[in-house]
Amino acid sequence: MTVRAWVVWVILGCALVTVIPRVVPLVFLSRVKMPRVIERWLGYVPVAVLAALFAQSVAMPAGRLDLTPGNHALLAAAPVLLVALLTRSLIGTVVSGVALMAVLRLLAAW
Repeated sequence: MTVRAWVVWVILGCALVTVIPRVVPLVFLSRVKMPRVIERWLGYVPVAVLAALFAQSVAMPAGRLDLTPGNHALLAAAPVLLVALLTRSLIGTVVSGVALMAVLRLLAAW
């Protein structure tokens, strides 16, 4: 199998466009001492992004807003969040979420 030169250039271009926005800020910011306020603010970014992704996947499982009782993800969210808060265990939270979704889908199939 032969690879055309333009395909290799496209792959290298895509790699470059992907790496540059990640590496340049990392190199630059590793040498700069940021104010404590900025560091604290940046500490909340991963939690905010995760919360947004979680909320979207629970409230919009099919790509549109679904707040009905037929939304199994919405029904499972509260008990699973409670498990997460009480146990502080990632594996416990994941296992309880998978188990609860399986039970809800099984009950819906009956």
